[in-house]
Amino acid sequence: MTVPRREPLSQHSTATMPQQDEGKKPPVEMAPEQHWKLQVFYLCFYGFMTQIRPGESFITPYLLGPDKNFTRVEVTNEITPVLTYSYMAVLVPIFLLTDYLRYKPVLVLQSLSHISIWLLLVLGTSVLAMQLMEFFYGVTMAARIAYSSYIFSLVAPSRYQRMASYSRSSVLLGVFTSSVLGQLCVTLGSVSFLTLNYVSLGFVTFGLLLTLFLERPKRSLFFNRSEAACNGAAPTELDKMAGGDKMDSGDKTDGGKVTGGWRQAVLCRMLREVCTLAKQSRLQLWSFWWIFNSAGYYLVLYYVQILWNNIYPTMDNRRVYNGGVDAASTLLGAIASFAAGYLKIRWALWSALVIGVVTAIQAGLLLLMNTTGNIWLCYTAYVLFRGSYQFLVPIAIFQIATSLSKELCALVFGVNTFFGTVLKTIITITVADKRGLGLSVHPQFYVYFGYFSLLALVYILMAMVVVVRHSRRVQPPELIPTEGQVQEKSPEAATLQA
Repeated sequence: MTVPRREPLSQHSTATMPQQDEGKKPPVEMAPEQHWKLQVFYLCFYGFMTQIRPGESFITPYLLGPDKNFTRVEVTNEITPVLTYSYMAVLVPIFLLTDYLRYKPVLVLQSLSHISIWLLLVLGTSVLAMQLMEFFYGVTMAARIAYSSYIFSLVAPSRYQRMASYSRSSVLLGVFTSSVLGQLCVTLGSVSFLTLNYVSLGFVTFGLLLTLFLERPKRSLFFNRSEAACNGAAPTELDKMAGGDKMDSGDKTDGGKVTGGWRQAVLCRMLREVCTLAKQSRLQLWSFWWIFNSAGYYLVLYYVQILWNNIYPTMDNRRVYNGGVDAASTLLGAIASFAAGYLKIRWALWSALVIGVVTAIQAGLLLLMNTTGNIWLCYTAYVLFRGSYQFLVPIAIFQIATSLSKELCALVFGVNTFFGTVLKTIITITVADKRGLGLSVHPQFYVYFGYFSLLALVYILMAMVVVVRHSRRVQPPELIPTEGQVQEKSPEAATLQA
């Protein structure tokens, strides 16, 4: 269920930086080196520790097992759909509150939600309690944006890319460690799923304590930029818009902080800018992939444990290998993401084809997962499915973010995530919810197979159009000379004129 978030890249212009004395550092770098390094180390340690939830890989078999004894229909059609609904309901408010409250309060909310999840898993006995648990799970997923963007408030823009890689690596390492720890406890230690959930409750409680010691930043991306601007940092897209709005509306400042209502206008103007940028073909293609493929990807992740339990309904906890599969898929995803950075092709020409081929492979893997009776083959197909998606994630981030400012980049990813969540909600209501078709897990995976097959067909058709247009530009049609041009270039004509 746990999938690490992606951080957008950033683009900053150094041409507008104010002149500094040769021996004097910019104000954003005036803080002692040791202080910000300690902050980054603590944040990465926090990111690692908050991922240690060894019971997470075994939530579905725990709900279906003797501890809770829910039916497969209840888990599939009543409990799990709430996760999608809650995520959609809280995504936009948490996105805005994260920046307005400067990260830390949202991280505290995330930790409290994690504690609520495991308290309900341990103590809850009704379907309503499990639905409430899924609601808090949606809150934790929406709040991941707070961690992924927190680190940008700690360091200078020149260090953004490296710090983003550190924070992402710490999260991936935490997920991998958590999955391996859970699998070892179940397989070698014969630890029950209930005990594993108590252990997870202890870890998330410790995570809350770590959250309380995080330093609350003084600036953020959208609503709290005044201090950075006053310190002489390079003006960003938002700063320029804010400056224009302040002159137009006559808003006053208090200590460098705007007291008027320009923020709303600025965000609206940035959203209009995003709509203008949406006309770029590259942005359209990768945003289309982000919205449609991510929706299908997360639906598969939400329901795959139910599929495994259907294929291999063992009552012996030691023979449930969900943690090992999550660890393997996380490791392969990290390797695939790393390898994608070294793929050098003409993305303007071959992007649609690469996406189409990968999506077609994912469709085939879904069909294999749904039709095989061998649990190990299903496990392998799932690991490859996740790895193929993670392979395209850094490419999509680069292709979308390469020509955008940091603020516009954040808005583009936010808008894409929102539309992907809306699509995921529509599919859930139609396919999984008992108020819709209420399909069991195998028919659902046939729907997902058809969904990815249709996407692959669309991408391949798009690739054919791009290649045909490119070939026509490379080989323009030959010009047919006129009669006068033929005579002018004819040797005979030259001789007669002489």
